[in-house]
Amino acid sequence: MLALTLGSARHLAVAIVVVFVVLAVVSAKAIANVTWKITTMLVMVGFALGVWTQRANLSDCAEQARAKATVGDTSPTSCTFFGVTVDVPGVTIPGGDAG
Repeated sequence: MLALTLGSARHLAVAIVVVFVVLAVVSAKAIANVTWKITTMLVMVGFALGVWTQRANLSDCAEQARAKATVGDTSPTSCTFFGVTVDVPGVTIPGGDAG
C-alpha cells in the first residue's frame, strides 16, 4: 500500500498537472491535423483539471479530519477521490484534549 502525506500528495498533484500541460503542448506540436490537435489538447486539459479538482478534494478532506481531531472526535472521516469513497481513520492530536 502506498502511503502519502498530505504535503507530498499536493506536490504530486501539481507535478501531474504540469506533466499533462507539457504533454498537451508537445502533442500539439507533434500532431499536424488541426482537429486532432484541438481534441488532444482538450483531453489533456481535462485530465489536468481532473487532477487539480482532486487536489482540492484532498485539501478539504485533510481540513475535515483536522477539525474532527481538534475537537477530540476520533471517528473516521469519509472522503471521495475520483469517485471512490475512502475512510480516513480518526486520529488524536498529541497533547490535545481527547475529552
